[in-house]
Amino acid sequence: MTIYQEIFEVIKQRKADYENGSAQENSYTAYLFDKGVDKICKKVGEEATETVIAAKNGNNEELMNEINDLLYHVMVLAANQGIEWSEIEKVLEERNDKIGNLKQFHHVDKNS
Repeated sequence: MTIYQEIFEVIKQRKADYENGSAQENSYTAYLFDKGVDKICKKVGEEATETVIAAKNGNNEELMNEINDLLYHVMVLAANQGIEWSEIEKVLEERNDKIGNLKQFHHVDKNS
């Protein structure tokens, strides 16, 4: 089991605890589930922005922290939406099988 799968399992447990009324006091994850998809999406957006800023600042330590914050919030979003981490990994594996296949991109005239 990868560290990501382990963390995702904890997130799913926090969701189950929240849903049955036994959420741990001061659980940030339970708080996110309580606030719902809008709050979770807002956090994903904030963390994505912070990740970009860290990269632009050239601070790799900050960048690694922001990437992990982003991944955590993406995991919460996936759990909230009923998506298993293994399903996400499966899509990645399928995409990995296509490496080397050139995709044709549509060219858009930005001047029109």
